[in-house]
Formats: sequence, C-alpha cells, structure tokens
Amino acid sequence: MTVEINKPNGIGLSRILKATRCSFLGFKAAWRYESAFRQELVLVAILLPLSFLLCESRNHWLLLFGSLMLVLFAEMINSAIEALADAITLEHHVLIGRAKDMGSAVVFISLVVVTTVWTEALWRLLA
Repeated sequence: MTVEINKPNGIGLSRILKATRCSFLGFKAAWRYESAFRQELVLVAILLPLSFLLCESRNHWLLLFGSLMLVLFAEMINSAIEALADAITLEHHVLIGRAKDMGSAVVFISLVVVTTVWTEALWRLLA
C-alpha cells in the first residue's frame, strides 16, 4: 500500500533545510521590522555573558538562559500575530485587537519571568 504525501515543503532532509531557511528568514524579518525584538536581543547579548558569572550550577544557568530565550520567543510570537492581523485589516476590529493585546500580554509575562529569575540571581550574588 502506497501512502501519498502532499507536503508543500517536501519530506526528509529537504524539508528540514527548507524549514531552517524559513527560520532564518523569520529572524531576519524580526530584526528588520521589530524594534522591540532588536532591543530584547541587545538585552540578551548583554545578559548572556553575565549569566556565566551569576550561575551557581548548570541548572541555574539553564534557568537564566531559558528566561532570556522565553522573552525572544514571546516577542516573535507577538510580532507574528501582529503581522498577520495587520495583513488582514488595519481597521479596528475587536477580535484582532484582543489577539494583539493577548500577544502583548505574553511578552509581559516573559518579562516578569526574566526579571524574577535575574533578580533572584543577583540577590544570591550580593547576599
């Protein structure tokens, strides 16, 4: 029995390569069009080297690193929601506004997480 596969990006290694290319295009678009992403990436570039000085264990470093990645993740999701919403309409729509607000809330939550984790790490260092 033959199973027909209808995947526009292919299968196997070619799919992985195409997906990787799409990912790089996503990073490029975020850098080019999203000032918040650029600001948060600069924050990551500053804090990442500090994470090696602040961490007390491998797991502690993973928490510091993960909290930084969470901010970038949230910003990319928020930017994707906003781009898609703006492509649909630039006029006010209650559901699109709600989607944009919830995307913004995701970024806010990630910033609360990074602030909490890094404040605790600094507290340990100074205590």
